[in-house]
Amino acid sequence: MSDILYNVDAAIATITLNRPDARNAYSDAMVTGLIDALDRAEHDPQVRVVLLTGAGPAFCAGGDLKKMRDREGMFSGDSVELRDNYIRGLQSIPRRFNHFEKPVIAAINGHAIGAGLDLSLMCDIRVASRRAKFGSTFANVGLIPGDGGAYLLPRVVGFSRAVELILTARIFDAEEALRIDLVHEICEPAEVMQRAQAKAAQIAALPPKAIKMAKAALYRCVDRDLETSLQLTAALQGCVQRTDEHDAAVERLLASLDKG
Repeated sequence: MSDILYNVDAAIATITLNRPDARNAYSDAMVTGLIDALDRAEHDPQVRVVLLTGAGPAFCAGGDLKKMRDREGMFSGDSVELRDNYIRGLQSIPRRFNHFEKPVIAAINGHAIGAGLDLSLMCDIRVASRRAKFGSTFANVGLIPGDGGAYLLPRVVGFSRAVELILTARIFDAEEALRIDLVHEICEPAEVMQRAQAKAAQIAALPPKAIKMAKAALYRCVDRDLETSLQLTAALQGCVQRTDEHDAAVERLLASLDKG
């Protein structure tokens, strides 16, 4: 059975973490499978939005504690080899998301803990089950958020809040996740995929080149000064304003105004 499932329907690619018996904790096959699935979605012109979710009751439990204990797979080797394993393995995931141009929605069907929390932060929009739990729990097992969380969490919830969450390693519920802007929406467990799919369909209905450039503008401007951001968005705007989809969208809007 594959550790990653991939399905496309109506311009939406759904990527499912598929180790439910291990609460979708990372395996070596899951890491490479997730990268391959993102590549597949990126290169498919029919795909406009990606949904990421987990099979079973959990979204992702992060690292596999049994593999850590036994020093197997991605956790094998001496200190230098382990460092290299992180760079070539788990850290390839945030790098891939950082260059992924299409919108990604996390349908957080259950607990997102440790590296699982960080995986959700790599997505652009997060819809969560009301029963989901969250936590940057690395300190509980004598580790640090070394898979991108130290970079991502402060950018999502703010530096001060991220410091508290990482240093206390506490687990918190979906209501708090919504309150601190870690997730965008919470709903009943049975409604998570429906709500995430509705959000994906809303995005997929918009001009795809404009959405791609808008995402690029947001992420590439967030840490830049104003002048650099203006220069970048001028270039991106110049690209999308000379597309057929822009011309068609303007014509549709003008036609609707004439009718009104």
